[in-house]
Amino acid sequence: MRLGVLDVGSNTVHLLVVDAHPGARPLPAYSHKAELRLAELLDEGGAISDAGVERLVATIHEALQVAEDKGVESVLPFATSAIREATNGEDVLRRVTLETDAALQVLSGEDEARLTFLAARRWLGWSAGRLLVLDIGGGSLEIAYGLDEDPDVAVSLPLGAGRLTASDLPGDPPEADDVRTLRRRVRAEIAKVVSDFSRHGNPDRVVGTSKTFRQLARIAGAARSAEGLYVQRELTRKKLEEWVPRLAVMSAEERVTLPGVSEGRSRQLLAGALVAEAAMDLFGVETLEICPWALREGVILRRLDHLP
Repeated sequence: MRLGVLDVGSNTVHLLVVDAHPGARPLPAYSHKAELRLAELLDEGGAISDAGVERLVATIHEALQVAEDKGVESVLPFATSAIREATNGEDVLRRVTLETDAALQVLSGEDEARLTFLAARRWLGWSAGRLLVLDIGGGSLEIAYGLDEDPDVAVSLPLGAGRLTASDLPGDPPEADDVRTLRRRVRAEIAKVVSDFSRHGNPDRVVGTSKTFRQLARIAGAARSAEGLYVQRELTRKKLEEWVPRLAVMSAEERVTLPGVSEGRSRQLLAGALVAEAAMDLFGVETLEICPWALREGVILRRLDHLP
């Protein structure tokens, strides 16, 4: 069957169309995305602005039309931290359902971590052993660890690259004091949960998913996306530590010139790098692998698991 997963995230609204059936690997058929950056459309009270809601509704309409054009039988629509944490999130959901017929399922942060972990486990297989999975989104950081398909521990922290950029790094390039303050804040937040993971023992493999990790790996020398999904890509802490101070003094326009950095993500790349560096340092990770599957694939896999 042809499935569509509609991911209303903090940065983008992304429709991924796949051909899939139970027991088989989902095959990507089409991808449609729109940069919306909901995390940056909040007012002072934490609500998504009227203009932001209108843009969201229009973007979902467009994505659903694309799904219909591509012959999608069923669309799995979900939303993550931007709507989950917006003070008017319930009102936004009602309006989206009323105007688009898309009943968005709002995932909890733990759900995000668990589904992303499932995707990484299926991609790497059982031989990967104990996995530690890190995912930096626009609104949150997800961390999960385990030996099976359901992780032993999964947490979500409000340390997304888009959220932190909007709240803590207003300058372009940012002020050095703002960068230092954010670095301290990020490390303090991650340090609070490290013991929840360390009691389970050291992981056999550490995996990074999401656009942020892929871009950081690319500027640190990893293979281009054009070389395919199956090329092994890694990010070392040493390389990341070399890049963070360089990113800190670059403007968003200058970051776009780096390999693999998109215009829509260039401004928030520094915040993402600070989160990645802190997580790798505090968890004692020297090298992590880049996994091409993440939350969207996890949603699809879970759906397939429950089909007869």
